[in-house]
Amino acid sequence: MKLYLDNPSEKYKIMKTLIIFTSLVFLTFTVSAQEWHVDFAKATEEASRSNKKIILVFQGSDWCAPCIKLDRKIWSTELFKTYAKTHFVLLKADFPRRKKNKLPKNQEEKNQLLAEKYNQQGYFPLVLVLDKKGKVLGQLGYENVSPKEYINRLSSF
Repeated sequence: MKLYLDNPSEKYKIMKTLIIFTSLVFLTFTVSAQEWHVDFAKATEEASRSNKKIILVFQGSDWCAPCIKLDRKIWSTELFKTYAKTHFVLLKADFPRRKKNKLPKNQEEKNQLLAEKYNQQGYFPLVLVLDKKGKVLGQLGYENVSPKEYINRLSSF
């Protein structure tokens, strides 16, 4: 196979093909990635549009050992990601303590407002299942169970 890279038309075709290929690869990874919302209004809007329940997680991502375990044992599993994609809208309210993980001020305020409404006792991790309007249907914390069992508990609300 001989490439005619001196020909501007051929260079253009090759670049166009590479851009399309790169875009398709990027979109594949983006679509398959698990999306955690950080804005309550956007999460409820998506839940209403898609007729899904909301999972609201209160966590301390850099200091709460049970929160970190929950992320590793449940949220990060392919089983949960696949199930959640078609059944839930995911919303996370994180309360990190380390300076390097500090959230923007407006996000801290949003998380604090969510805590005042849904987590007045300050439990971490607290996992709430909400309907599309934000009404609490049930709650969990960290449980040392399989992803399948955790999904069953979330789905029972």
